[in-house]
Amino acid sequence: MDAIDVVKSNYIRELLSRGIREDMRKVSDFRNISIKSGLIQNAEGSAQVDLGNTRVLAGVKLDIGEPREDEPNDGTVAMSAELLPLASADYESGPPSPESIELARVVDRGIRAGKCVDTADLFIEEGKAWNVYLDVYVLNYDGNLFDASEIAAMAALINTKVPAYEDGKEIREKRIKALKIDNVVTSTTFAKINGSLLLDPDGNEDAAASARMTIATDGQFIRAMQKGLGGSFSKKEIAEMAEMSLGKHHELKKQIEKAR
Repeated sequence: MDAIDVVKSNYIRELLSRGIREDMRKVSDFRNISIKSGLIQNAEGSAQVDLGNTRVLAGVKLDIGEPREDEPNDGTVAMSAELLPLASADYESGPPSPESIELARVVDRGIRAGKCVDTADLFIEEGKAWNVYLDVYVLNYDGNLFDASEIAAMAALINTKVPAYEDGKEIREKRIKALKIDNVVTSTTFAKINGSLLLDPDGNEDAAASARMTIATDGQFIRAMQKGLGGSFSKKEIAEMAEMSLGKHHELKKQIEKAR
């Protein structure tokens, strides 16, 4: 952490000691969320999410491939994430960074564990099924990439139209059938700073955090959890975060479905 980050972190901690967040939000508040779907014409589905000043773009492409041997009647869903250099001075071009790999795995785990995509509906015929490629691109970083990316990924999947398949050929210009979505999963990410649990940490709060927790839920069940950084959480704190995550799901789901 450089000298500027140290100053920012100390400032965030000093504010919290007085019960104040830098942007005056309550500890349980998200920043403003904006979702725009269908922005990429050549993608089967897409969505851009602005979570405060954090901006993420998700795109979906479908290709026909051979089903896996252990699931001969199902298609597949693959997830990737890229931290573009234009998003932050800390991001560089090149092979996937540990941060981008973690982001992709966390978002993918929630969608996969929540059984969001009906992979059986992706089956075409013997030896052929649709493969869904979901790519997330971070366009601007100001904290909490996990929730922004989960929202963008779900919104893009809901926006996806499957190309027609006729006489043994795919017709990409003809998109009639919506991708079958069985469940909607959202995530809530918390930062722990000086004993306070903050929902949706911005960039400065991310830098000051001693521990981080991301919880993915469909409103009924906790589908996945991911802890980050070196600090710890008590059982009471985990229960508090889980309860808040379940409660926040419904408003997040409503915004995602409204943007379809």
